[in-house]
Amino acid sequence: MSHGPRGKMSTAGAIAAIDLGKTRCRLLMSGDSGHVVRAGDGTPGLAAPDGVEAAAESILALLDPGPMPHSLGVGAAGAWTAPAAARELAETLAAETGAAVAVASDVVAAHIGALGGAPGVLLIAGTGAVALGVDSEGIRLVDGWGPDIGDFGSGSWLGREAIRAVQRAAVGLGPSTALEDAVAAHIAPASDPLSWTLAQHPLPRALATLAPLVLDCAEQGDAVALEIASEAIRLLTASAVAASASAGEVALHGGLTEHAWFRARLADALSSADRRVATAVGDALTGAQLLMTRRDLPHERFVHRAE
Repeated sequence: MSHGPRGKMSTAGAIAAIDLGKTRCRLLMSGDSGHVVRAGDGTPGLAAPDGVEAAAESILALLDPGPMPHSLGVGAAGAWTAPAAARELAETLAAETGAAVAVASDVVAAHIGALGGAPGVLLIAGTGAVALGVDSEGIRLVDGWGPDIGDFGSGSWLGREAIRAVQRAAVGLGPSTALEDAVAAHIAPASDPLSWTLAQHPLPRALATLAPLVLDCAEQGDAVALEIASEAIRLLTASAVAASASAGEVALHGGLTEHAWFRARLADALSSADRRVATAVGDALTGAQLLMTRRDLPHERFVHRAE
């Protein structure tokens, strides 16, 4: 062992993988003594004001109770849109820990983990939605534009459409739907969907909690919910197709894809578009680990390294 800049013992050969999202931060430390897993709070993203400082604090807080790693791979939200901030984070962490550091977008890390560094598309359908395609012709990122102008087919999108359907039904602009009772039960004791939405911060995350209601009602045959779910599937499939230059594999990730009914129909839609659903071999933590052991991946030009 040796001493790093923070005065902590560093463990030779230990690799720390970090998945830093906007909701939570996860750490996986792998070394001769086994694996250590920790979790903490996420940060607003590297593109946000003081994003680098917040990210470094969150990561160092997880690393602090123990020896520093020899290598540190980080998948961080915002690294794609703010590459200068990603480089700064890599340099900051290297200076603070004495480790070799690699920082990439959390979506890039998730792609590497899901497909083991191989070409293909990662389609993420959670609170937000994004598709990342990697092949011999390049790398394409589709959506991930946030709830105001994008995140098509995501959990927040489904929730927003559910609120709209309930409001339309209430004033006679749309048909009656099982979503009326389902949403009312979910938002209680709020008296109506509009007052509930005004009280939610952040709203996209709250709207995403309505997504399972939409999918359950659709599975049970409610026409309105089925129309919303079908449109979400169409939008997600379109993003996956746009992210790929030709037919290939698509790995699915995110909370929506854990709903069996929805996942099966999304897989059918992708198959109809000549895309095969691949079994994910790992996640963003796996990808962050691979960042430190592989430099020959097609993602390398989006990786920021410092030592």
